[in-house]
Amino acid sequence: MHTILGAGGAVANALTRELLNNNETIRLVSRKPVASTAKNINWKKVDLLNYAEVLDAAKGSTVIYLTAGLVYDKNIWAAQWPVIMQNAINAAKETGARLIFFDNVYMYGLVDGPMTEDTPYNPCSAKGEVRAKIATQLMDEAKAGNIKASIARAADFYGTENKNSFLDMMVLDNYAKGAKAQWLGKLEKLHNFSYIPDMGKGVYLLGQNPDSDNQIWHMPTAKPLTGKQFIDMTAKIYGVEPKVFAINKFMLWSYGLFNKVVAGTVEMYYQYNHDYNFDSSKFEKALNFKPARYEDGIKLMSETVYRKG
Repeated sequence: MHTILGAGGAVANALTRELLNNNETIRLVSRKPVASTAKNINWKKVDLLNYAEVLDAAKGSTVIYLTAGLVYDKNIWAAQWPVIMQNAINAAKETGARLIFFDNVYMYGLVDGPMTEDTPYNPCSAKGEVRAKIATQLMDEAKAGNIKASIARAADFYGTENKNSFLDMMVLDNYAKGAKAQWLGKLEKLHNFSYIPDMGKGVYLLGQNPDSDNQIWHMPTAKPLTGKQFIDMTAKIYGVEPKVFAINKFMLWSYGLFNKVVAGTVEMYYQYNHDYNFDSSKFEKALNFKPARYEDGIKLMSETVYRKG
């Protein structure tokens, strides 16, 4: 059985689809119900801060995926993430299940050059410090031989159904409405984005390959482009003028005075006014996987979720 701790989010949903397509038995674990009519899926209400509930949900698992997302608040992250991680680790120990944690790149901090699995942790944000702490917490257990675990890391997302990612909300959705796009940071800087369907496939492949255990993996992600290249490409797909408004750090801080989630992104602004180059060549070579081209992913989203008009 494959158990997803933190079901209902974009990555968890993409992973669920991959597991379903391959006739796997799935347990979805979350606080809120996740609707599904598939016969090989069951849902369990669990508070990930409650170890007894986590352990009960994990019983019978062969693979546990930790894909939870918390409120975008550094204080909540600092208080809750270490507890959630320890509960997942303990459940993996108790059940003997493999544990795969879906992570981001905040722990690397500002990197001069490509981000790889060997990039040292050098966080320059409070949320990055939390991520470094829990990633180390997990891999120390794996190195000690206490569990079999791996980390699946991704860049910023695009291709979400719930319209909560930067590229989706500020570019695709705006162009679909005929509005001007918005871009965080400098348009001449490089950035890459991980395509959500590829994230589901990537995590699924890790779950199918025990040889991937006890390692960090960067999920398959297309090479970076400049902000201007993304804007020009997306505008062409939508058949609109490439109009864009670049948001600087002061503007972001000002917006954050009225929106707590936006306020939480201010400390991450360094990712947008410097080159951001996420390298996934290790995964691509090891699992023979070619990430979706931006042109194809954006075109598909323009025909489905972010339709013009």
